[in-house]
This record gives sequence, C-alpha cells and structure tokens, in this order.
Amino acid sequence: MDESAAAPRVSQFRLALLWPLRLLPAPGMAEAQLRPWEVLRDMGEASPWREVEHDIEREGGFFEERHYSEFVTFLPYVQQFLYGEGRSAAGGEPGAGAPMRVFKRRDVTRMRLAAHEHDEPVTLDVVHVHLYFFFDVDVVILNVEVKGEDMPLPQVQDLMYRIGRAYPSGWDEHGKALHGLAQSEWLAADGTVLARSDAHDKQAFLTHVSRHRSPRIAANWAFLMRPLVSAHADEEGALRYRQIEYHRMPLAAYLALDDPSALTRNDFIRLGLVTGAGPRKPSTASATDGDAAAPPYAELHLADFERRYCYDRFWSAGGAAPHTRYLCSGHALIVVGDARSAFFTDRQRGVLAQFRHQHFLLFLIAHFQKAALLTFSECLVEALKPLRVSDPASVRRFKRAIRASFERFLRFTHRYWFHDIAEQAQTRALFRMTTEHLQTDSLYAEVKERTADMNSYLDADGLRRQANTVVRLTVVTIFGLIGSMTTGFLGMNLLAEANSPLSRRLLFFVVTVAVFGGLTIYTMVKSKRLSDFLDAVSDERLSAWNKFKAFTAVWRPGRE
Repeated sequence: MDESAAAPRVSQFRLALLWPLRLLPAPGMAEAQLRPWEVLRDMGEASPWREVEHDIEREGGFFEERHYSEFVTFLPYVQQFLYGEGRSAAGGEPGAGAPMRVFKRRDVTRMRLAAHEHDEPVTLDVVHVHLYFFFDVDVVILNVEVKGEDMPLPQVQDLMYRIGRAYPSGWDEHGKALHGLAQSEWLAADGTVLARSDAHDKQAFLTHVSRHRSPRIAANWAFLMRPLVSAHADEEGALRYRQIEYHRMPLAAYLALDDPSALTRNDFIRLGLVTGAGPRKPSTASATDGDAAAPPYAELHLADFERRYCYDRFWSAGGAAPHTRYLCSGHALIVVGDARSAFFTDRQRGVLAQFRHQHFLLFLIAHFQKAALLTFSECLVEALKPLRVSDPASVRRFKRAIRASFERFLRFTHRYWFHDIAEQAQTRALFRMTTEHLQTDSLYAEVKERTADMNSYLDADGLRRQANTVVRLTVVTIFGLIGSMTTGFLGMNLLAEANSPLSRRLLFFVVTVAVFGGLTIYTMVKSKRLSDFLDAVSDERLSAWNKFKAFTAVWRPGRE
C-alpha cells in the first residue's frame, strides 16, 4: 500500500486487446457455403453479435471528425482494405463493401478483475467488444477495449501483464494460475456476472490437453466468443476457431499521467515490454541513489531499449502534447503522456483520438498480417499430412488444396500485404516498428517460398506425368508402325473377307479388335522396358550383345 501511494497515478487508462484466431468450418459444413460473417449475421437473435459499419459506428447519427481524421491518415489502398467503396459504389452486389467486416456485442459493459489473490477488485468500463472478419482469409480477431481512471501505475502495469491470457501457462504449488489474473469477470449493465475465469481449474485444463492435444480456452474468453466455439469444444457451433499464436493477447494501451517525466527508465521498460510491476524506490531515498528496483532483465539485454522500442519524437517539454512517448515491442503498443495536456486527452482531435483510431488500426493490420501468414503456413501442413502418393484420390485432394492455397495467397498479397500504410511520419514509423518486431517480412518470405515450392512440385509432377504419357504413346506408335508399314508396303489384305456374310465379318472384326487391343495394352504395360530397349538400340556405343540383352530384359521379371 505504501508503494502504491508513492507511485505515479494514471489519470486515464485505456487498454485494447487483440486476439487473432483461425476460423474452422464446423464438421460436415461445406466450404462453399456462406462466408463466416454471413453465418454469424444470419443467426439473428440467437447471437449477441450485430454487424456495424467498420469501427465507424455513428454516435447520435453523425459521422464525427475523429472518424474523418482516421480515414485520411491512410493511403488509398489501405482505405480500400479498411472501408471499401462505400454505399454508393457497393450498390448491393455480392461481396461489395469493405474486405474487413466488423461485429459488435453490447451485453458486456464492465470488467471486474484483480491481479493478485488478496487485491481489492477493480472494475473497468468496457468501451466495446468487436469481432473482425476478412475476405478470403480464415482469420477472426477479437477486440476488447476497456478503460479506467485514477489508478496507481503498479496496478496498471500488473493488469496489463495479466489481463490478456486465453489460458493459464501453469499453476503454483497452491493450484493458482501463474501470471494470470486472480479474478476476472464480465458484467452486464445491471451488475450481473455474465462469465468468470476458470483458470484455477487445473484438472479441466490438464484433461483437455491430454485428450485433444490442444489448449482449453478459459471460460471468460470462451463466453465472449460465443456462438463461435473452440475447435475441440463439446458444444456445437457453425463457426469454430483455433489458437494460432501465443496465448498472450497483443495489446495497445494509453496512459495519461499527471507527470510522465517522473517515470523512471525501469517504469518505461516494464511498460514497453509488458513485464508487470516491480518494487519501487523508497520515498526516503535520495535522488542520487538511482532506482532501487532492479530491471526485469539483464542490463546488457536492455542497453538499446530506447533505440529498439521507443519512438521519442514528442518526448520533450514543448509541443501540443509535451512528454508524449510511444513504446512498441510488437506484442504491445503503449502511449504515455501528460494528463494535464488538453491535446493529449482530447478524444476528437488529440492523442487519445489517434490512439483509439489510427494507432489501433495500424496495430490491428500488423497483427492481422501475421495471423494470416501463420494460417497459410498451417494450411500447407494440413494439405501435406494426408498425402499418399500411391492413392490417386489422395493426390487429387492434395492438388486441389495446394492450388486453393496458392490462389488465396495471391489474393492476400494483392489485397492485404503492404509495407507502408500512411505517409504521416508518426503512423508510418509506428507501423514499421511493429512489423519489424513481429518479423512479418521474413515470415511472408518463408510462406511465399513454401507456397511456391508446393506449386512448383505440382507443375513438375504434371510435366513428369505428361512426359511418361508421351514416352508410352511413342513406344506404342513405334511398334505399331512395324505392322502398319508392312501391310501398307505390300498393299494387300491378309484375309479376303469382303464378300463374306455379315456375321462372319463381325466375328473377324471382334477378334481383330481383341487381338490388337490386347497387343496395344501389352505394349503399353511393357512401354517402360521397351523404351529402355529403344534407348539401347539407338546408343552406338553399345555392342550387339548388350543390345540383345536389353531386348531380353523386356520380359525379365522383377526388373521394375
């Protein structure tokens, strides 16, 4: 309590969680059926989700200035991705509109949570709960934004560290979940508990992993996703999802402090790397004592922290929003600034508006790109697993799956893959920092190479099959040419049956077809060996004896 009292206070706190997931069709559901968002939309009252027009849901029926600022920040091709063509251009054609579709639920209004077992629970307001769907990519992203006021910095650091965990990473000797929240509940407007975390139910998680070889989603997060259900859940659902990344959800946070310059370097390190709170310097220590708290990692590891993780263009005493610092680690995007600055806290034109719109969207785009690439990689593995070269049906299914993956990857590249999303220096720099930490460029190159390798294999296999067919037809033609040239040169019919009765001619016809059909088939069966014999005959370096042995090898058993 003494440490919390002496710690800096966070006047305004905003936290946006992102949870990228892979969408899976329900068992028995054809891939050609409705798109996922159409399935969700058509559920009607059975689902708490309702489609909204992007994140630009008009409050009071007006398109606000902050929405306009958000729109014009991005380059035209990013605007197409985020907003589509608009109502006038969409017209009502199937597939018209933005490639990104957004759904919102309104039943969850607050979140009650406690970082540690003996902490007094704190209640945060839920600003919104969104689901993001995307054309041609089987990815869905859950977004939850919460806010709080007048909180001590250590409490904020601990909540940021513990809040976004889809399932526990382990348990302590008392059976309490490690690194997660001691208490987490979703509340309705009247205070009713809609769902609470069951991360402390150790046996349920152990049993699920033992049975399904897949992590079990905690009850509070599973509730938030319904009617979408986990891939291995016992309940039925037309839309199913699976974890594709680490269980810690990426987060973006906004902290308005009374005096951000009072934060120590360790405070910024713990915020930027989301490591939780550490012990603070006692209030009686002198200014020359330095930080009594040890940094979360070794000094050598943190030597270049400012260069790698900090965007300090506005970290100064001047400007509209003095002492504003951006921290970016890929997993997290943190904005810290002065609560006394009107521009920093302005939700229409200031930094708060930018954080909730431009900065959130650049963070969303970067994590969507990574999630999509991981999904493509997973699809390639799934297509390869059931392949049996000796089974023609398996080969056909493999070819269809690879061709479809290659087609989807091309659409992803031209619709969603871009390195710059804005010409505005700040937005461009933050997006590049995020993608560099996420290493999406190297991941894209890897997935592209694997997809190209698979497609090249199919092309090479097709050419090989065509070449084999040509070789076999050539052999049959060569040996058939002997008989046709012989009879053609002599200019005679071996059997003069032109005036014979019809039945006799039909009999000769059937016998002839059977004999020459059988001979042709037999020649095709032996075409591989006959091709080797023809190669030996054409090789002038071989002796007549070796060529004769190549001829007898045509009927030698066990050679192939």
